Amino acid sequence: MCTSEPRGDTTDWLWSVYNQTKRHTEGLIPTISNNFVNPDTIFANNEMSLQDTEIYGFDYDYTLAFYSSHLHTLIFNVARDILIQQHRYPEGLKNYNYIPDFVVRGLHYDVQKALLMKIDAFHYIQLGTVYRGLHPVPDKEVIAMYEGSHVPLEIMSDFYGKSSHGHTMKQFMDIFSLPEMTLLSCVNDYFMKHNIDYEPVHLYKDVKEAIRDVHVKGIMYRAVEADIEKYICYGEQTHAVLKKLSTNGKKMFLITNSPFDFVDRGMNYIVGKDWRDLFDVVIVQADKPSFFNDRRKPFRRVTEKGMLLWDRIHHLEKGQIYKQGNLYEFLRLTGWRGSKVLYFGDHIYSDLADLTLKHGWRTGAIIPELRKEIKIMNTEEYVHTMTWLQSLTNLLEQMQVHRDAASQSVIEHWIREREDL
Repeated sequence: MCTSEPRGDTTDWLWSVYNQTKRHTEGLIPTISNNFVNPDTIFANNEMSLQDTEIYGFDYDYTLAFYSSHLHTLIFNVARDILIQQHRYPEGLKNYNYIPDFVVRGLHYDVQKALLMKIDAFHYIQLGTVYRGLHPVPDKEVIAMYEGSHVPLEIMSDFYGKSSHGHTMKQFMDIFSLPEMTLLSCVNDYFMKHNIDYEPVHLYKDVKEAIRDVHVKGIMYRAVEADIEKYICYGEQTHAVLKKLSTNGKKMFLITNSPFDFVDRGMNYIVGKDWRDLFDVVIVQADKPSFFNDRRKPFRRVTEKGMLLWDRIHHLEKGQIYKQGNLYEFLRLTGWRGSKVLYFGDHIYSDLADLTLKHGWRTGAIIPELRKEIKIMNTEEYVHTMTWLQSLTNLLEQMQVHRDAASQSVIEHWIREREDL
């Protein structure tokens, strides 16, 4: 909004403009509040026409099969018990249960300091988000430990969120990582409460191994298969989407890291026993993300009884099940290249980034957290806060040219108000 320049006391004029801006903002809020965002909307970062999309690909876990919160509780409990029974961790850990909403995807964990935190896109720690165990760490302590709030690139995790080659920061990116972060925090909390001296690196590795065992040893798979209605949600919606694509003559394929028996049981529940008729290619235990980059692993055919066949794969046939392989061989055998392919997954790095950057596929990210975030954005409190925050920021940008001491005092007051928002 336009304002005239001060003619008398600059301080009085600045506060006059401030109050005028606030009244103007208050008048905008009712209109903005009516422009709610639909939580179920599909957001396009790069517009495309689905009429031009001929082939649709899918991950399985948290894409075709969406799981209830019971799965996180299961993974947490089993991994916790593995720590106690196999790694000889204290029995007192059984008093800890999974804590829903304690963590979110995308957080970083400092393996050496045993700290969980949020780091922004510019590698700065977001003060107020750093936790040791189940309790926040004061900002002053964080700044002292890191000599500021910036985290150098060389100690960050790699492109896929893995901590390797001396990197001490692990980023947790997939939905399955929520119980892992919670378990790390709970074990740290127990050790601190009981004044137990421990090596954080060993703790991280033990928890990581316990979580891996839940998957690799088939514990999670058997539990889900035994009570599938408890764990899988929105099956009817998934079935409707697949049926519509098939009816419209679209080709479809499935690439998942999960084993065939697990996928078969889930898809039987979601679609029915004829689910494979919908897909032109089905690949299990693909070992993503290396599937997208490693040219060495050939495809192997799997029988319905789970036996691996030795014959060389010359064609990817509909109705057959294939294991491992690599994307380069997949492209050669199918010819499915470029923007006519749209692939959906839940992991930005492991599922989607390479496909877009290296192979030109279109990709869609399944982000279930958006529903909750959008509902928060639609609240009156959020709309009021964000509208005033933007107006106050614009006001600061306009008035920062006034450099006298009195004006700077007012501007500092506004800056503190913005920080509180």
